[in-house]
This record gives sequence, C-alpha cells and structure tokens, in this order.
Amino acid sequence: MTKRMANVDHPSAWLAGYIPDLPTPFDQNDKIDLASFERLCERQIDAGTTALVVGETTGESSTLTTAEHDLIVRAAVKTSRGRVRIIAGAGSNSTSQAIALTRRAEADGADAILSVVPYYNKPMQAGIYAHFRAIAEAMALPIILHDVPSRTVRELSDDTVVRLAELQQFIGIKDATGDVTRPLRLKPLVRQDFRLLSGDDASAAAFLFYGGDGCISVTSNVAPALCNQIYLTAKGGSLQATRRAAIELTELTTVLSLESIPAALKYALSLLGLMLPDVRLPIVELSDSSKARTATAIAKICFEDSALSLYR
Repeated sequence: MTKRMANVDHPSAWLAGYIPDLPTPFDQNDKIDLASFERLCERQIDAGTTALVVGETTGESSTLTTAEHDLIVRAAVKTSRGRVRIIAGAGSNSTSQAIALTRRAEADGADAILSVVPYYNKPMQAGIYAHFRAIAEAMALPIILHDVPSRTVRELSDDTVVRLAELQQFIGIKDATGDVTRPLRLKPLVRQDFRLLSGDDASAAAFLFYGGDGCISVTSNVAPALCNQIYLTAKGGSLQATRRAAIELTELTTVLSLESIPAALKYALSLLGLMLPDVRLPIVELSDSSKARTATAIAKICFEDSALSLYR
C-alpha cells in the first residue's frame, strides 16, 4: 500500500488524495447488497484511500430511502473500523431536510458530511450562505461543500466559499466545476487547512498541479492505484509522470461518464466481479454499445497497469 502525502499539523490532513465516491450496490430484488458494499469499502481501504464518500451522487442518493441511507452509512462506519474517515452525503435543496439528513449521518457515526449547493430552487449567494450556515449551527460534524453547477444550476461563488471557510466547521470543497484554475484563486484567500478537492476526474490532474489537495472521484472506484499515482506524482512536481498516468486513465474516465452516472461505473465494477450492474430508475443500464466501450476500457487498464491485478 502506498502512503499518501499529508500534513499532520492540519486537523483536516486526512482530506487529501483520491477519495472514492462509492456506488450503492443493489441485488436482483432492488435491495441494498451489503456484502458487495462492504467489499467495495475494503478494496478502497486496502488501496490506501484516506476516506470514503457514501450516499452521495454516485451512490444514487436521490433514490435511497432515509432508512437505506442510514444503512449504508452505518455499514461503511462498521467496515472501516476507524481505519479511514466516512463522509456521508447529506445535501438537499430544503435546508430543513439537509439538517435532518446531517443529524442522521452524525448519529450513524459519519466523520464528516458532503453537502451540495441547493438545487432547483436557484437561491442567491446570500441564500446559499445562509443554508450552509444553518446546517453548521445544527450539528457538530465537519462539512465539505459540494459545488456542482451542472446539476444545481447555481454555482458556489468564490466569495461565498471564502466566507464559509472562515468558520472552522467547513473543512473543504468538492469543486466539480472543471475550473482547474480555482485553487490558484482560492488558496491565498482561505485558511491553510481548508481543503480544495476536484470533483471532476477529467481535469483532476491539472487541478492538483494548480494547488488542489485531492479529488473526490468516480474513476478511483475502478482504478485506485493509477489515481493514487496521479496524486503522488502531481504533488511531487513530476509533470511528465502525472501526464503519463492521466493519459492511461483518459479512456476509462470518459466511458464512466457515458449515458448516466453511475450506470457505467456499476457495469465496470461488475466486470471486475465486485457487484451487480443494477441501477434504480430513472437511471437505466447501459446500452450494448456503451457496455462494449466500457469493457474495452477496463481490459486496457488491466493490461497496462499490473498494479490493478492486486484489486481484481
């Protein structure tokens, strides 16, 4: 297992490197497959991740019942046994519902929450700030902001990030905007231990080179070794080595965004024997042509990177 680079002087030092946004496995009866979920957790822990994200975008959170969300958070906490931090998705476009989800995640043993910008409502920045401030005042868990304007329509402005980062409870941001220059703008404006994480696998390597601290990733569910290589070489300043690893992952990262997330990811993991490819409506399984592209990308990764043989 490769050790990750982290500054132990920071209380949020664990929030670094590639952190998988785990899918939620379902069995053929549309029930949560806990055995497969625990296997995914163990695989990532063995690969050296510092944290696991559960019950968020890739985990099909919008189709999970409250009881199911509790179940996977508790299962992740139980499986991790304190070896890694558990980050629970706890966002909503209703502030009261986000607070309720956050309190449940805290009761279930999560170490932090990932809270998305309110979607559909299209609030102003003042409303977004008030939303997150209300969540922070309702419980004690550390909060990671999630900025994904492609899904929420509203962005989390730099000014709002800076204001929220003044509060110690906010420990980082998952930036899924694809703007690789954002660390250059934010680093001088936020406290030293506020973590800047990419939420876009395609641009994560550049994000790291511009000062980012890590990536909350879909791709690392499949190829944790290569993703860790990108992180270590980027933070070590080796542009050529980072570029090589990123090129190897390009096709896989592209196919994992085919049709609807997480359909391609679940199919890829099923090819590795880790779970069934089943998804919940309104997400449907991949078309045959996308399945073929995904299988080709998986075969290429497994052929080119012998390190993956450790995790098959």
